[in-house]
Amino acid sequence: MKWSLVALAIFLLIVGYSYVATMDGPITPEGRLAFVKVANPDMYPGHLHSQLLAKFANESGSKSILVVHFAGSSNYRNYKEGDVEILELAFIDANGTGATGDTNYWDSLKIAIFGAPEGRYKYKTDGIVFDNLTSALNYLYGIAEENGQEGPIPMYWHGTARKDNPIFSQGCGFPLYFDITRQLYGIIPAWIYTLKGMLVPYFKDPYANYELSHYSELQNYYQRGMIDFT
Repeated sequence: MKWSLVALAIFLLIVGYSYVATMDGPITPEGRLAFVKVANPDMYPGHLHSQLLAKFANESGSKSILVVHFAGSSNYRNYKEGDVEILELAFIDANGTGATGDTNYWDSLKIAIFGAPEGRYKYKTDGIVFDNLTSALNYLYGIAEENGQEGPIPMYWHGTARKDNPIFSQGCGFPLYFDITRQLYGIIPAWIYTLKGMLVPYFKDPYANYELSHYSELQNYYQRGMIDFT
């Protein structure tokens, strides 16, 4: 009993520290947005997940919201969903296999513990490739400020898994979410907000049941170009 109380106290201290660390930061890490792609392109005005992001932004009182991705062929443009500025940022892994490749879980664990080696990642938004995260985020902060942003910008990782079971595969943008949180707030908040973020779509994604019960069909449709609507 005594040790369980000690463990609980330590856990609460870690959670409390993580919360305090992010209170005055420029970005609030929120979690995973969705499980699988329901339409392609998957971020454009009117898309279900784009509307969901705008809803989350409005609920938090934010005029902008950030969604992060693995870099593919998109230019990851920033655009308006209603009055909300949807900010997009993708990372290019110089040693990785890209958005369509297999996940190297051992490599991912090393990055999660020690961070990405200097120069390994590049960052893409609005078709511009930045060599470092600071420059990419400063560019996005400028766009958000032009849209009247006050206070921190909520951040989600896209989370859509092109293959494998999306309950286990954390999908598009997962490493970048962790990397941004780690660089801004440290390794402990990065772990806490990532673990918390994995649970978010189960409670906040209104399409979660549909996505999970039809994930193999939707992944197959995506791979065959059957959900390309624009």
